[in-house]
Amino acid sequence: MFEVLVYMFENYFESDIHPDHDTLSKELFAAGFDQEDIKGAFDWYSALEAMSGGDEPQIGSSLGLRVYNEAETKKITSDSLSFMIFLEQAKVLNSAQRELVIDRAMALPQTEIGLEEIRWIVLMALWNQDKASDYLFVEDAMFNDNRSTLH
Repeated sequence: MFEVLVYMFENYFESDIHPDHDTLSKELFAAGFDQEDIKGAFDWYSALEAMSGGDEPQIGSSLGLRVYNEAETKKITSDSLSFMIFLEQAKVLNSAQRELVIDRAMALPQTEIGLEEIRWIVLMALWNQDKASDYLFVEDAMFNDNRSTLH
């Protein structure tokens, strides 16, 4: 199902192409995805849109601490959790957006959500909220593999 989400984002949503549900379903099926994964991706993305709607809460600098439950720490890798903390500290994600990302990660059927999946979820969530400048930052973090090597 996750592959369907990435395919939809790369081929439709990022280009601001929004075909109707039936057309998109047929195109995804023709691209080789099965109906169950397509339906799961549609449901997942619909929930993301619903959770992203409405007024954004006014969140100042929070001194609160997010404690992850056992199910979250089993499913979301420590690298992924660290990446989200980094994004919060860099003021790319606020606490409401972090909770949205965690919810959408937990909704995926995979048993483990790695860094690559979390990066995509963050990217989709920010894109869906029209956070263009935040999106550019995350895109750079996502696709820039030029890391310095210490000798």
